[in-house]
Amino acid sequence: MIGRGLIKKAVAGAAAAAAAFVAVVALGATIYFALALVVLPLAAAAITMLMFAVAAAVIAAIFLGSPDAEEEEIEEPESLGARAYSLFRERPILGTVAALAGGWIFLRNPALATMVAAAFTEKSHGPRRRR
Repeated sequence: MIGRGLIKKAVAGAAAAAAAFVAVVALGATIYFALALVVLPLAAAAITMLMFAVAAAVIAAIFLGSPDAEEEEIEEPESLGARAYSLFRERPILGTVAALAGGWIFLRNPALATMVAAAFTEKSHGPRRRR
């Protein structure tokens, strides 16, 4: 089953994210308590927060650097699934809102949702000739 493999990957990703979160919190606590031995506890908290803020800014600068250098001409996806994937990748908040709205429309009127999906997947064949 395709869904079973997808669920296993989602669970593994969630477990890895939870382990990374616990590791970062433990690192922060370790840094705080090590600094608290040398400076006042308030200063130790401020220094720890500053270290993590700088680390977050550096990581964001590396991963969200100038998009002009790597960006190539993007082709328009053809299928509905490819369009949804590109929407989630480029604009995650808009994609989430669109998915929620689509789910709500589908629950309220499945026939309307089917017509909308058919309109998105319909390919234009150009002008037709009459014989």
